[in-house]
Amino acid sequence: RSYEPPCSASTPFALTLPGYILDLAIRFGFLSITAAMAIAFIRLVIGKSLADRVVALDLITVLAVAFCGLFAISADHAAFIDVAIALALVAFLATVAFARFAERWESERPARKSRKSGT
Repeated sequence: RSYEPPCSASTPFALTLPGYILDLAIRFGFLSITAAMAIAFIRLVIGKSLADRVVALDLITVLAVAFCGLFAISADHAAFIDVAIALALVAFLATVAFARFAERWESERPARKSRKSGT
């Protein structure tokens, strides 16, 4: 008895068991990333503080990088890796900028409270 994958012969890796497993892993990866993105988007919308929302946005960018990498594997096109790298660098810089903003915000907080109370 021979193995016949459920996908057509025109898809890459269609005639081998490792190709079938890779196809299943890619599909599972896309499904997982999409579900995680939906959950992160919900957290972005209903986050209680600015930090919660920024962390959710950072998670969404990390998931977008993972999506680009997975798409590069599935499409067998290396250009998407460049997109993923550029997106990762921009996301890192945005996270560092927010961390600096949050640090300054917290250090100025006692000064703002004393101005409001008038003491």
